[in-house]
Amino acid sequence: MQTETDAFGTWMLKQPDARGALGELIAAAAKDRAFPRNGSADDVRRYLSESMAPGEMIDAVDDAEADWRNLQ
Repeated sequence: MQTETDAFGTWMLKQPDARGALGELIAAAAKDRAFPRNGSADDVRRYLSESMAPGEMIDAVDDAEADWRNLQ
């Protein structure tokens, strides 16, 4: 469930049924204390880039951001 005040990172973590790269990212992010939960999609991409995450994870953020923006 999403509220108007959910940051992208928070919203993303509330998508437990996600599959593929996004599902893997969400599972890893839920365990990662440094993940930018209150961050924007750009913050999440920056964090993943700095963490040397695979490109498909960043692509998954792009797709998730489109979904998140459609809910705004």
